[in-house]
Order: sequence, then structure tokens, then C-alpha cells
Amino acid sequence: MRTVLITAPYMIPSMHRFTPILESFGLNVVIPEVDERLEADELLQFAGQYEGTICGDDRYTAEVIAANAPTLKVISKWGTGVDAIDPEAAAKYGIMVGRTPNAFTVPVSESVMGCMLSFARNIPWMDDAMKAGEWQKISGHTLMESTLGVIGVGNIGKAVIRRARAFGMTILATDIIEIEPDFIIEQGIEMTSLEDLLQRADYISLNVSLNPTSYHLINAQTLSYVKPSAVLINSCRGSVVDEAALVAALQAGHLRGAALDVFEDEPLPADSPLKKMSNVLLSPHNTNSSPFFWERIHWNTLRNLLIGLDIPVGDIASLKALEKRA
Repeated sequence: MRTVLITAPYMIPSMHRFTPILESFGLNVVIPEVDERLEADELLQFAGQYEGTICGDDRYTAEVIAANAPTLKVISKWGTGVDAIDPEAAAKYGIMVGRTPNAFTVPVSESVMGCMLSFARNIPWMDDAMKAGEWQKISGHTLMESTLGVIGVGNIGKAVIRRARAFGMTILATDIIEIEPDFIIEQGIEMTSLEDLLQRADYISLNVSLNPTSYHLINAQTLSYVKPSAVLINSCRGSVVDEAALVAALQAGHLRGAALDVFEDEPLPADSPLKKMSNVLLSPHNTNSSPFFWERIHWNTLRNLLIGLDIPVGDIASLKALEKRA
């Protein structure tokens, strides 16, 4: 019997629905205990034992992929980002890598807006003061009088821009690839350099994928361009920001604050200085949360797995029909 390994932490709680479907195709389903992800050494314990996997941010390094070849046929990533999977090794061994493009555009872009509103209206800090017994009116400002700088104008970056425009924000943007002129004109945004954007923006939203060009894109040098009243929002990948440099900038008062959903080391270590900073909003890599969109990703990830195993499968509606019969 062919075996599949299920390690995506967001999908595991729903596997009671999907395991019968996989079993109907003659697949043996193995679900190990997973917290955030499986590291390379943990994956190596299963080497050569499975033909396909549904994974989260598991570390599919070149070593792990080589150890699983030629048995492994498909890595079906739950979500969009595949930066934890070595693309050259997967291609070398003919392993299909599946993902769900545009998976979290709406929940992530809404989270970015929520972070900006929290800082603009000082909501968390007035809440803290009230609960401490203080009647403290902290002055705020509107997003309409603020400038947003969007770094990375992909699906999520575009969604952030559309929402920010509805609030009347002035919008700057930068990207390493050319953005459609129609979108720029339609949204009334100014494309500019990274340095200029960092110097002028009140809010800076990071919306890039993690790759060699974006690793530590925000570092001591680039942070030196940012004005002290600015807020940095990172909802993409932790390693886009040099966390030590960010901590130093926050401690020195070189920027007003930060809202961080992703970190270089996850879960965020207990001794991280970020946990003690009152001007930093933290969340546990959770801006993607949405039952509606998670359901869509579940089905697409399942379909990618079956396609990679050369199992005839129709569209997602056909798969959902199998759930009803299971």
C-alpha cells in the first residue's frame, strides 16, 4: 500500500474528514505528532517511507529530499510559501512541489490594516490604560493623513494597497519586478525606490516572498533610512527582517514601533527582547487565520497531492463529492 505523510499543522485537525478520501484511493495515511513544523532531522526519520506528503513549513532540505528519493513523488505544501523546500533538489529528483497561490491574501491584508489602525488610533495602549484604572486619552491620528509604504506588490501587496486606498492613505510602493501600469494608475500609487519609501512612509508593510533578494532586506542600513515616527509591519517571512537590527532600532527609538506576525526563529524564544517592548504588537504567525480560506486550501492541497501521485482526480467539486460518500 502506498503511504502519504501528513504534517501540515493546520490540516491535521481536519484529517478525520480527509483520511477516508485518501484511503479510498488505496493510500495509507501516516500522521506524526507535529507542533509548528518538522525539522530536517525529524523528517529524516521517515526517509524512504512515503510517496507523497502534505506539509507545512517542514524543512525539506537537499539532504532530506535526497534521502527520500526516488520514493517521494510529491510535496504538497499547505499554503503559498515554499521557501522551506529546496527547489533545485526537488527538480533534480523529479519531485512535484504543489502549493496554493493567493491562499491568504484576504486575511493577511486585513491583518495589516488592523495593525495600522491599532497604532493610528492607539487602541491597545488605551485598553491597557483603562484596565490599569487610568482614564487616559491618548492622541491618535487617522490613516487618511498617513503615508503607507508597501514593499512587494504581489497578491497580498495589491490587496493591502486596495484597502489602504479606501482609507484615503497616500501610498508608496516598491518591487524588484515591473508592476502593471494599469494597477498603478487605477490605485493612484507612487512607485519608488526602497530607500525613498523607507524615508517617507509612516507605515511600512512587508509583503515579499523569502528568497536571496529579500533575506534581511530590512537591516541596520535600511532601518537607518526610516523616520522615528514610522511603524514596521511584517506579515510575510521572519527572515526578511534582521531581527537583531530591528530590536536595536526599537530600543534606540529610531522608529515608533512594529507589528510582527513572523520571526526568524519560531516559536519566538521566551527571552526575546521583543516580548518586553510596549511599542511592539506580536502575533504567532497567525495572520492567515480564516475558516473560509483554510477550507479552500485544504481541498487544493489534497488535490495537489493526488495529482502528484498520478491518481486520476477531477476538480475540487469532485473531491468534495467523495467526502459525502465516505
